[in-house]
Amino acid sequence: MAKIILLTGASGLVGSNIRDHKFSSNYKILSPSSSDLNLLNYQNTEDYIAFNKPEIVIHAAGIVGGIQANKNYPVKFLVGNMQIGLNILMASKKKMVKNFINLGSSCMYPKNSKNPIPEDVLLKGEFEPTNEGYSLANITSTRLCEYINREDSSFSYKTVIPCNIYGKYDNFSYDSSHMIPGVIRRIYDAKNNNSKHVDIWGDGLSRREFMYAEDLADFIYYAIENFNKMPQNINVGLGHDYSIMDYYKIIANVIGFKGKFNHDMSKPTGVKQKLIDIKKLNKLGWSYKTSLELGIKKTYDYFLSEVKK
Repeated sequence: MAKIILLTGASGLVGSNIRDHKFSSNYKILSPSSSDLNLLNYQNTEDYIAFNKPEIVIHAAGIVGGIQANKNYPVKFLVGNMQIGLNILMASKKKMVKNFINLGSSCMYPKNSKNPIPEDVLLKGEFEPTNEGYSLANITSTRLCEYINREDSSFSYKTVIPCNIYGKYDNFSYDSSHMIPGVIRRIYDAKNNNSKHVDIWGDGLSRREFMYAEDLADFIYYAIENFNKMPQNINVGLGHDYSIMDYYKIIANVIGFKGKFNHDMSKPTGVKQKLIDIKKLNKLGWSYKTSLELGIKKTYDYFLSEVKK
């Protein structure tokens, strides 16, 4: 009989790619909507788990957004995400769900971490101020997984820390998108409006690591099948990064935008580099499959067919 997996955040970027992955047919995946499972309500969360009896929980739910959204709504990002994390973890523990994959974020790492960033520097320094609330909530869930395992070794609650993610089912809005979908939207509009230039926040020299969401979904299924071998906390990324300018140029090339880029130095750019260390990932035996160019092309095709249709 197929294992029963509870997938939270199934309608989000990561959750949707996990749900749609070719390996999803090997399992019985529960992907409740927020009306079926209100993660902000502990009792509702516990009751759902008690009734459905999942063998594994993959926790991909959360309140997410780009730099501007994190700056504008720190209370929502801290309180909402912390409540969600505590509720799903404690309800799972109480109902004796033994295996739990917690999706963290590389924003949990200290802002002055030396690159590439290893897993053992968690809580060794201050967070980047622009997303501190979100980071605090994520680190709380990550530590709670460790504490649950420490108190009772029959539980195996582990955290996956991906680099930045983009792809199908992304948010392309002007107000709350992450960088790649936001740039796709702006360059697409610039081309269609015959604009001569597109603004870039800052000097474009900051470096970021972005992985195609389908690859992260592929890792999640690899992790399920290799759960005992997986370390407590594991980075999942490419092992290399690109400058912000590189991303703009590749996106412009895919879309066919021929204009110029202007640098808006009044806008925040975040840390200069955030590249995660993937030594543990390499040892586990998994690596990404989708190149940046192909991933952006697939994401742009999704944008054209599903967002701008």
